[in-house]
Amino acid sequence: METRDRLANLGLLAAAAVAWVLVGILLTTRDPFADGMAGYQGALLIGLAVGLTCSPLAWLVMFARHRRIAYNGDWYRAIRRGAWVGLFFAVMVVLRLVDAFQFPIVLFLAAIFLVAELTLSAER
Repeated sequence: METRDRLANLGLLAAAAVAWVLVGILLTTRDPFADGMAGYQGALLIGLAVGLTCSPLAWLVMFARHRRIAYNGDWYRAIRRGAWVGLFFAVMVVLRLVDAFQFPIVLFLAAIFLVAELTLSAER
């Protein structure tokens, strides 16, 4: 692991910590029933926080799976996977806000995100 990889991991984890603090502040200071936009802002912040948390973890999993060798494109793939997970969580929060959260819908969306990621990350 090179220094730039360590700094990128630490930077993304620090940004994730800041995003989680913002989520905590939003959840404790605003009521989604009183303010209609608070729920959507919360969904956006939760998706951002989860995505920022998952990106360095996805890179570390790929780094360990490749036997401690960092290949070109691993960061791109890790950030894309973190974005997928963050988008999935944001959509789950929005579905909960509009009372459309049902298990079959969640499974369908998970399958869509999984197929999209498998398609994009296929080895050529």
